[in-house]
Amino acid sequence: MKENNNMISLSVNGLLVKVPEGTTILEAAKQLNFRIPTLCNHDDLCVAGNCRVCVVEQLGGKSLVAACATPVSEGMQILTNSLKVRAARKHVIELLLSEHRADCTKCYKNGKCELQDLANEFCVGDHILLDLVEQREYTIDMFSPSIQKDDSKCIRCQRCVRTCEQLQGVNALTVAYKGNKQKISTFEELSMAEVICTNCGQCVNRCPTGALVERHYLDEVWDAILDPEKHVVVQTAPAVRVGLGEELGLDSGNRVTGKMVAALKRLGFDSVLDTDFTADLTIMEEGTELLTRLKKALVEKDTSVRLPMTTSCSPGWIKFIEHTFPEYLHHVSTCKSPQQMFGALAKTYYAQVRNLDPKNVVSVSIMPCTAKKYEANRPEMRSSGYKDVDIVLTTRELARMIKQAGVDFNKLKEDHYDSIMGISSGAGVIFGATGGVMEAALRTAYEIVTGKEVPFQDLNIIPVRGMEGVRLASVRIEGCKEEWSFLEGVELKCAVAHGLVNARKLMNGVKSGEIDVHFIEIMACPGGCLGGGGQPIPTNDEIRRRRAEAIYEEDMSLEYRKSHENPEIITLYRDFLGEPLGHRSHELLHTHYTERERY
Repeated sequence: MKENNNMISLSVNGLLVKVPEGTTILEAAKQLNFRIPTLCNHDDLCVAGNCRVCVVEQLGGKSLVAACATPVSEGMQILTNSLKVRAARKHVIELLLSEHRADCTKCYKNGKCELQDLANEFCVGDHILLDLVEQREYTIDMFSPSIQKDDSKCIRCQRCVRTCEQLQGVNALTVAYKGNKQKISTFEELSMAEVICTNCGQCVNRCPTGALVERHYLDEVWDAILDPEKHVVVQTAPAVRVGLGEELGLDSGNRVTGKMVAALKRLGFDSVLDTDFTADLTIMEEGTELLTRLKKALVEKDTSVRLPMTTSCSPGWIKFIEHTFPEYLHHVSTCKSPQQMFGALAKTYYAQVRNLDPKNVVSVSIMPCTAKKYEANRPEMRSSGYKDVDIVLTTRELARMIKQAGVDFNKLKEDHYDSIMGISSGAGVIFGATGGVMEAALRTAYEIVTGKEVPFQDLNIIPVRGMEGVRLASVRIEGCKEEWSFLEGVELKCAVAHGLVNARKLMNGVKSGEIDVHFIEIMACPGGCLGGGGQPIPTNDEIRRRRAEAIYEEDMSLEYRKSHENPEIITLYRDFLGEPLGHRSHELLHTHYTERERY
């Protein structure tokens, strides 16, 4: 009876449906498999009702209503495709096009643009409105190495503003001016390279047009591959293997590791290697760093040791803490990210083993992340004597390369990564999901201290997994080796956050003393790297969950599931690095970060 009191009955295009009270017309129509177009609505964001493309007719109503912003009411009769609705939608699209630079064939989003799709769908051809594009001054901001902003493509739907505010809590983008002068801008209209922008690319993932896109470097990669004097090495991040298929016609949640490797070899890369290898290396360095900090704090009573220690794998998080919590920079692990560790080793260890001149080695990485483009350009990332990572491509850019080369991806036979920095463990793979770095670190740190596997079934540390914004977990350390006896009975307390709005909540909790932990993992993007700003579009909670499931499936399928058991990692330390946190490791694999102003 209670359920009936909370259910609302209405009809959509003559079909009856019952939905919970508070449901919007847009959501009710979806239940009957009616698609109502929209340009401002997004599953991850609050309702805005800005674009008015989703207007529908309510019988008996005085005017058309926005389906995304109007809750259902009892007995409501909705038409989603009446003459009034069709005419209104077509006029709204024409109005948007009158202010939009429609150079579609030259646009990076050609074929992937939501406005273009609607213009085709509603057969908007001859303009009945004046073209205002040439009468206004527009700017194209290309100063950021990660993101390009083109005001002439912007339809002011404000998805990017809501993303930056609600998902990330950064507020690098805002709405400026009113009326026909309204635009999406930054603080004092500075370039995106000069403001607090963390380069995460979440705005890019939600922009319906080409107003915000990643800076693309496809030609530079092709030039390197086709240069006979260059030896081009490519690394692939863990999240790419569970996203790439979506750009090439597969459903979300498909693992395409073997096909991806085969495609990269067909593109002409000289060596196809795995970022997961240096994810394992990160665990060796970062896990040792955590244990060293705990020893100094608990045994040596060294008050200079900063706890909790936070991970440093996410460049969006690093830029965020540099701006927002600079007083906590010494709490950040000194480890470089796996991408940058790989780059440093590619031009030292790899070049040495392969007898190559490092000046001829071009290091390319395929990342789910636009912030990695910024990270590769940081001045600190040249410890090899060269720029450690030369070029960063997103998952989307790799898919475009595969198409350009005419490779039929879905007919490829699976292949394997090359040797030397090509073998990885399942612990390296799960870096792609929120909580993965924490889980990988605990698998190794616990075993180093006790000589036993972490006490969770099949090594799956479920408490740190999931899509909750902030998660707290703890592991009691029991049965320590003699040299680690000071940790006997210690409850190692951990915290995990994903999305920068949750990072802010977690760090504010640490700052106030409400959250007391030893180790923190923060990923800038929702869901972690698998929800990165360079991943296939669209994205939502369900898609990110499927990608996470695929990552954990790959972990379970691998021969090695702990970073310290990776035989290539063992060889690397024996033949080149010496030991974790050793002199050479510090030179190549560790770095420092920079305090930045808030504005």
